[in-house]
Amino acid sequence: MNYAIIAAGEGSRLAQEGIALPKPLVRLDGEPMIGRLIHIFARHNAEHITVITNEFMTQVHDYLRQLQETLPCLQVVVKTTPSSMHSLWELSRVMPEGKFCLTTVDTIFREDDFARYIDAFQADDEHDGLWAVTPWVDDEKPLWVATDDNDIITAFLDKNDGQKAKYVSGGVYAMTHKAFPVLDDCIARGVSRMRNFQRALVEAGFSLKAFSIDKIVDVDHAGDIATAQQFLHENTTIQ
Repeated sequence: MNYAIIAAGEGSRLAQEGIALPKPLVRLDGEPMIGRLIHIFARHNAEHITVITNEFMTQVHDYLRQLQETLPCLQVVVKTTPSSMHSLWELSRVMPEGKFCLTTVDTIFREDDFARYIDAFQADDEHDGLWAVTPWVDDEKPLWVATDDNDIITAFLDKNDGQKAKYVSGGVYAMTHKAFPVLDDCIARGVSRMRNFQRALVEAGFSLKAFSIDKIVDVDHAGDIATAQQFLHENTTIQ
């Protein structure tokens, strides 16, 4: 199983709100968010973990170099990119072929939920991708995910009319290298934003299935750190 993490954003909102650390190094339960993801992946059959970070996050570079000493499967790409879709394209240049799971660095989920998701993806030979989605919405500009009765994704929507979509994207995407030609075409056509790449996959006929997870938290603002911390210690199922 291969994994990839996009950690190339500037984290400007956190900085404006007084958080001195770069976003990937913000701590949850005493562990940097990026380290938490990497260690979760390492516990779930990781053969290869690729991370992209921008050129200005020298603290992040230092932290990742330390992790590489004990995790030889970890590869780091240092490149400043204009969007998360461009970050994925840079990762696609170096990632091995096969199945992989991609996350953004600020996506917070419980490990047991993630384990169910990855097990389902590894066992799935029918679909081209498995998208983690959630009915829990706290994002300022969520990407709504419309599905049919079999949870096959039919559209990615900027707005929901209340009928088409019951999920939003969780920022966790599992697919194979077969998606890369679509990504290459998006880059060639000047397309930007990860959500437009996802739309291009649907338009190209890829069968993407939604996998519902009760709650996934994004850390975009200073207040989200406490929300994420509390979430990781909740024992009840979110309805």
